[in-house]
Amino acid sequence: MFEELSDKLDGVLSRFRQRGVLTEPMIREGLREVRRVLLEADVNFKVTRDFLGRVQERALGESVVKSVSPGQQIVKIVHDELAALLGEGRPTIKWVSSPPTILMVVGLQGSGKTTTSAKLARRFAAEGRTPMLAACDLQRPAAIEQLQTLGRQIDVPVHAGTFGGDPVATAKAAVDAARAQGCSVLIVDTAGRLQIDETLMDELRRVRDGVQPQEILFVADAMTGQEAVRIAEGFDQALDISGVVLTKMDGDARGGAALSIRGVTGKPIKFVGVGEGVDDLDSADPERMAGRILQMGDVVGLVERAQRTMDMAEQEKLQEKVLGKGRFTLEDFLTAMRQIQRMGPLDQLLKLIPGAKKLKIPGNIDPKRMKHVEAIILSMTPEERENPKIIKGSRRARIARGSGRPVSEINRLLKQFTEMQKFMKQMKGLGGLMGKGGGMPGLPFGR
Repeated sequence: MFEELSDKLDGVLSRFRQRGVLTEPMIREGLREVRRVLLEADVNFKVTRDFLGRVQERALGESVVKSVSPGQQIVKIVHDELAALLGEGRPTIKWVSSPPTILMVVGLQGSGKTTTSAKLARRFAAEGRTPMLAACDLQRPAAIEQLQTLGRQIDVPVHAGTFGGDPVATAKAAVDAARAQGCSVLIVDTAGRLQIDETLMDELRRVRDGVQPQEILFVADAMTGQEAVRIAEGFDQALDISGVVLTKMDGDARGGAALSIRGVTGKPIKFVGVGEGVDDLDSADPERMAGRILQMGDVVGLVERAQRTMDMAEQEKLQEKVLGKGRFTLEDFLTAMRQIQRMGPLDQLLKLIPGAKKLKIPGNIDPKRMKHVEAIILSMTPEERENPKIIKGSRRARIARGSGRPVSEINRLLKQFTEMQKFMKQMKGLGGLMGKGGGMPGLPFGR
């Protein structure tokens, strides 16, 4: 997310950080570079102009120019203005006191509405709410089937209409069904088109007027750049949307849509899709998103992702075993590795850690290596996983054949695992810091 924009902005701002003294010409020159970076990232021209105007006004203030560390002050100003550009405070959902709270999900065909509806349901269920999904896109049979399949996957009930039926009647019936079943939130998946047309907008207005939703969330494909901003304007004018969900932020989106949509529509980005899985939906907290853009990390986001995806009972059991008995086996390592995999790609997780990009991590992080390590461990016998010291020449050759990996990889894994075992013993001696800031050195995911 924001990788290209983040790298270029970091390059420009690093010049500010390196200077002990900043003059007005230096600040103006640096901000011209920031302007170029934002426009290249497909940020709306008017949004860019207004943003830099606010930054320049603050940056040329006497307190910054005479600051002990003016470079850091400039970076802070850019961070604060980025956060203001993305929104004011953490976006929330308007929950009603008399359930169900109704969310209407709108957008063009192919933007990810149906998947986003399921992700929202999954997120609300994890928060202790009881969601229901309503399949009101009755123009495409595949949309109904897709939502039903996703509903079964996340164990959330789906009220579905029939192909070619009346979406308004279906939505109203879904509200009655949600109320009857005691569901606290109803997520209405609506029809889309390849482009905005009056027929679509008329149908969406009728659904809106029929169920009176508390939230109308517009789903935008971040890959479409400025086109997403234009489409968002169209939906906002027709429906008065309450917020935006940006999808495909894990792709090669340049980030311009995220920075432009709120500036143009005035409506906050409430969630961002960061992957294809049903758990890959993050809250769009402006402060944290600004921190990610400026490579300051997002520790809160990392913790939230861990809470959503990790089996905490399994984690506590592993931690108790390691810290209590001081034993860490390859079986334990496999369990821990699978927990990490559920959180998402390792390179994405590292971006959430402040300063991780500047760490000298040996080797390139290769996502395939995790699968290779898993194959190697699964090719071992239970006895070998419990006591790796018994794995000698003939056993290593057998494991190599079973996993399809060279013996050199088995040797490297066993060597690095021995280092981890030593580290775990040190953790036990320190009174159990694991899980509270500790980490595992030498994780065998590099080349």
